[in-house]
Amino acid sequence: MRALRGVTFDLQPGEVHALVGENGAGKSTFIRILTGVETADSGALTIAGHPVARMDPAAARSLGVAAIFQHPALFPDLTVAENIMLPIDGGRPLRRVDWTARRRAAAHVLDQIGARIDPDREVATLSMPERQLVEIAKAIGADARILIMDEPTATLSEREVQMLLDVVRRLRTGGTAVIYISHRLEEVFALADRITVLRDGESIATLRTGETTTGELVRLMVGRELAAVYPKRPVPLGDVALELRGVSNTARAVRATSLAVRHGEILGLAGLVGSGRTELAETIFGVTPGDAGEVAVNGAVVEVRSPADAIRIGLGYLPEDRQRHGVVLPMSVSANTTLSNLRAVASRGLIDRAAEARAAQDHVDRLRIKTSSVRAAVDNLSGGNQQKVALARWLSIAPAVLILDEPTQGVDIGAKAEIHEIMERLAERGVAILLISSELTELLAMADRIAVMRRGELAGILGRDEATPQTVIALATGHAA
Repeated sequence: MRALRGVTFDLQPGEVHALVGENGAGKSTFIRILTGVETADSGALTIAGHPVARMDPAAARSLGVAAIFQHPALFPDLTVAENIMLPIDGGRPLRRVDWTARRRAAAHVLDQIGARIDPDREVATLSMPERQLVEIAKAIGADARILIMDEPTATLSEREVQMLLDVVRRLRTGGTAVIYISHRLEEVFALADRITVLRDGESIATLRTGETTTGELVRLMVGRELAAVYPKRPVPLGDVALELRGVSNTARAVRATSLAVRHGEILGLAGLVGSGRTELAETIFGVTPGDAGEVAVNGAVVEVRSPADAIRIGLGYLPEDRQRHGVVLPMSVSANTTLSNLRAVASRGLIDRAAEARAAQDHVDRLRIKTSSVRAAVDNLSGGNQQKVALARWLSIAPAVLILDEPTQGVDIGAKAEIHEIMERLAERGVAILLISSELTELLAMADRIAVMRRGELAGILGRDEATPQTVIALATGHAA
């Protein structure tokens, strides 16, 4: 199977050219070829008008090509200045280091991109957006003229995203050419001059941003209309499945929160980073038990002091960081999908591997998980399929209430549509869903109501008809009338 087939792509100085497509479309292979990690079988690569006979990582650096990925590749125990200057003067041995000059040069590069970061700080103390800025400064300091950014905002808040986009605009003004890869189409439209769509290893189209629409891009990427990405269908709501009555958790700064979710309802939970959304979810699920208030499931007050208690009473929780807490990457698909319900596949304390495989295969079929086998390790799967395995783990306990924390973060548009469809089917079966998302478009499209948190408290709840970007943001920032 060929990962790329005759891709045509051009990039102009001072241009932001977005590259979009589903996982498996060929974006990663394309990046590896541009950075010299892999060699193309055929075709021509030209940089600054000069044909490149052979590209390898050293040649890429010398030609001014640099890549920045979702997880910055920095040395955490070195300072910001040391990380920035390492590719510039790290190759000259037996030479005395001029620390003052190194710090001054690093500060100058940081100033170029508008980053207010102390060059003497250790990278380990930086936030994720600050690390992204250091990566950009490192590339610019090494005289990068072509900057490839692969999902740079996947783990950032909306405010941090805007800050990073402003930096990219500044780079464009300075003449740097940027290849911008993102599943977040709103960022693509806010930033890119042109957009190239890859599908099944081929370049399908290159479009000027002002001459296309989100719906057209989705159709080109996946062959589906935009409505398939947010398939909200009316569902008759049942009785209250989960109710919080003045729930507080002093250790996690959650204060006196009261809300209810009904069977068949998708209740969105919005708020800025640090507003307490994840902290509330962990309190409900018993990761960090609350110290005041009541939790009721199906009308009965319950005590949730641990995740084991939560699972026993019918609560499921898909955490935000799927790779750390959602799945166990080295383990197989079958082992992951039954992890929360081992009793169903165990006999006399031993796991029945055949029963485990049958249960896993049922989830693979139902959720359309793309894997070579249920015995395959989860770390061999794409991000979207890893997320579906994490979902399968909780569906195995048939939960009455399912808490989903950023369920589509970092997945492509096709996987996002499939996860949304799974949510709809669960709601139709009567599962109550608490959906936490930093993507307002997702909440507005999928939620029956939206609860907004601010500083650990519930700022308000909006019905589907009254929820707009303006009303949600006003509550989240405390500027609501």
